[in-house]
Amino acid sequence: MDINVAQLFQTINLNVIMPEIILSVLGMALLLVNVFVPSKSKGYLAWLSLIGIVGAGVAAVSGWGNCVESFNGSVIQDNFATFFKLTFLVAAGLAVLISDQYMERENCNYGELYPIVLFTTVGMMLLASGTDLMTIFLGLELMSVSLYVLAGFNRDNARSNEAGMKYFLLGAFSTGFLLYGMALVYGVTGTTRISKIASIVSQMPEPSANSMLLIGMFLLLTGFLFKIAAAPFHMWTPDVYEGAPTPMTAFMSAGPKAAGFAAMLRLLLVAFPSMKADWSDLLWILAVLTMTVGNFTALRQDNIKRMLAYSSIAHAGYALVGLTAANSTGTSGILFYMLSYAFMNIGAFAVVILVGKQGEANGTVMDFAGLGQKRPLLAATMALFLFSLAGMPPTAGFIGKFYLFSGAIQEGYIWLAIIGVLNSAASVYYYLRVTVYMYFKPGEEFEWVNVTAPIALALVVAAAGSLIPGVIPSYLLQFAQQAVKLI
Repeated sequence: MDINVAQLFQTINLNVIMPEIILSVLGMALLLVNVFVPSKSKGYLAWLSLIGIVGAGVAAVSGWGNCVESFNGSVIQDNFATFFKLTFLVAAGLAVLISDQYMERENCNYGELYPIVLFTTVGMMLLASGTDLMTIFLGLELMSVSLYVLAGFNRDNARSNEAGMKYFLLGAFSTGFLLYGMALVYGVTGTTRISKIASIVSQMPEPSANSMLLIGMFLLLTGFLFKIAAAPFHMWTPDVYEGAPTPMTAFMSAGPKAAGFAAMLRLLLVAFPSMKADWSDLLWILAVLTMTVGNFTALRQDNIKRMLAYSSIAHAGYALVGLTAANSTGTSGILFYMLSYAFMNIGAFAVVILVGKQGEANGTVMDFAGLGQKRPLLAATMALFLFSLAGMPPTAGFIGKFYLFSGAIQEGYIWLAIIGVLNSAASVYYYLRVTVYMYFKPGEEFEWVNVTAPIALALVVAAAGSLIPGVIPSYLLQFAQQAVKLI
């Protein structure tokens, strides 16, 4: 026993999880700072969190080009994990920047917010770097429990409480599916290590004939499909997005979605590549259903947060197109799209925060009327985000969709690509509807919220991230392609 413990400790390389360590230590330190250094304004916690996020980003980038395992092979540092970690840090950093002003306005700027955001990011990182089902489950639960708190963070707001409760109940239900799937896969293979699962499954003459393995794989997928809000597992999304504090809605629309795709990519492409015929057919159907439900329901929404919620569902459908193809073009397209989506979607939510009033008044599409005349720069920024979400050139959203659909065409999923293009065309209506109100409808006379330095920085970064990869996509695509080579 002592020998096994000694051997286990020899496998530990803390550099592999250094970004997680930085954020975890900082999160615990911020909790203590919040207790012993009480202050009416919590802005200093936001800046300390941002410094930690930048430090974690430096630690993550330092691992680029390496492929190192740790903790007896249950965690890995590779380009794939590094790319997604940077995506999560971008989402967390932008969410922190747009939070302080909103939380002050809504009288819920409690100091626990920023540590919970950091802990959520740690959970997402474990999902991307986990190579063992237990590590993946640990990351998923750390992320999920933190998100339940963030969704209901405005404790004095009934809608926020409802959002937290709905997310918790449905999330716990989906976790049951995930655990049951893990148990069935372990029962068939006798291991929780992804690489060993792949080896055992590949040696089976007909793995699809093993009903326990097939059901276990589909139950695993069900748990992650809930996290990415794919139809028909999307029912929680509009109510949770509408009720949660807007900065947290922005954060959970980008970060956890990317984390779900990171885990699904590693599971399907590493553990179950020999069963691609089974899971690709399912994903084909889910991609079409998710895109169609998301876009055509968004057409009827007047509330801007609900519209962006259904839009988020549709974007999960676009990414599922790339996952269905499961080739280098499609998978690198997913990585490119998840990072670009974090910029454009959080940027759009930042403008929603600025247009809104206390109590989240001015939350409809019609309330954007006149923004183009009163705040032309802010309106132009919002238009950029909306055009990128719609997939119009020369934005990052266009390049991302181009590669996702190209990957599908290369694998022979021509009709899937056509349906994706048609759905993307349908989405143009509800994105342009907001633009029409901003520039061609007269607005009411009321005082707009001032743009503070943190939210201005967030808008600049988000605008650059939405435009530059669309104009010069080669650099980001090169990194995405390098990241998927080692999966």
